[in-house]
Amino acid sequence: MAEEALTTGFAIAWPWLLLLAPVPWLLRYLLPASPSGDTQALRVPWFSAVAGGKAGWMRRPLLALMATLVWLLLVLAASRPQWIGEIESLPVTGRDLLLAVDISGSMDTQDMILNKTAVNRLKVVKKVAGEFIQRRHGDRVGLILFGSRAYLQTPLTFDTQTTATLLDESEIGLAGRETAIGDAIGLAVKRLRDDAAADRVLVLLTDGANTSGEVQPLQASGFAARDGLTVYTVGVGADEMMVQDFFGSRVVNPSADLDEDTLRAIADQTGGRYFRARDAESLEKIYAILDELEPVESDVETIRPVDELFYWPMGIAYILALLAAVFSIRPFNLRVLTS
Repeated sequence: MAEEALTTGFAIAWPWLLLLAPVPWLLRYLLPASPSGDTQALRVPWFSAVAGGKAGWMRRPLLALMATLVWLLLVLAASRPQWIGEIESLPVTGRDLLLAVDISGSMDTQDMILNKTAVNRLKVVKKVAGEFIQRRHGDRVGLILFGSRAYLQTPLTFDTQTTATLLDESEIGLAGRETAIGDAIGLAVKRLRDDAAADRVLVLLTDGANTSGEVQPLQASGFAARDGLTVYTVGVGADEMMVQDFFGSRVVNPSADLDEDTLRAIADQTGGRYFRARDAESLEKIYAILDELEPVESDVETIRPVDELFYWPMGIAYILALLAAVFSIRPFNLRVLTS
C-alpha cells in the first residue's frame, strides 16, 4: 500500500521546485549587463547616500546574505514542506444514522426526573440522545428536528460532537407547536434516498400523535420501507403525573395523546422496533439496546495525517525581508532626504 510506504517525518511534496533555487545567480551571469554609457536619466543629488556609495547594497555581505536566505526560503515554501504523522485507525461502519427529535409544544411537559429534579421531556432527550450520538464513532450521524414542520438541523457527518451540540441547542417550539411525524420520516427518506451507505437507519422520538404536515406517517413509512430505511420509533412520556388545579391535586396521564399504535406500525413496516420511554432510565436503556441492534464496530480504515509547513519558511522570509529593508537605510540617509 502506497500510504504505508511513506515514512513518518519531514517530507517535500513538490521537490522539483527546489531546482529554482539557483535561478537568480544564473540570470546574473547569463544576461548581458546594462549599458554603462551616458543615458538620459533622472539625476538625484542624494542618490549616493541612498545607494550606499559606489557599492550597491547587494555588495554588502550582510544584506546579500539576507536576500539569499529570503529567496531560498520562498523556494522552500513553494515546494510544500510537510510533516507526515503516524498512521491512525478510523473505524468506519458504512452506516448512515438520522435522529428525528420532536420539539413540539408537548415536549415541554415536566413529567421526567433528571438528577432528582423535575424537568421537561426535551431536556432528558437532549442528555440521553446526545450521549448516544457521541458514541456513534464511525457512523455518519444527522439530526432532524420537527414540530409543525420538519427540517434538517445537521446533515450526515462524522462530526458527532457537533451534532450532539446542535441537539443540545434546540428549543421547544422552534419548528412549531404541533407534531408532523410523517414529514419527519419523509425528510429522512429524501435525505437518504441517493445515499450509498450499506445501512440506513432512522431513530424517531416523539411524545404525541401526528397533528400536522403534508404526509401521513404510514404513507411515509411505506416510502421508507421501499427504500430500505430501517425506522426505530421511541414514544416518550410518563404514564402518571400529579397536577394542581382549583379542586386540589390529582393524577393525570400526560401521555394520553401518544399514538403508540402508529409508532408501532411504522417500526414493523420498516423492519425496526418500537420502544416506550416513561422515564430517563428507560430512555437510557432504549439507546443502549439501539447500540446493540446497530453496533458501531466494523471495518477499520487507516489514515496518515499530513501537516503543511509552508507558512514557517514563508514567515521567516517575510521577517528577513523587513530586516533587510531596515538595514539598507542608514540614519544619515534620512538627514540628507530632509535637508
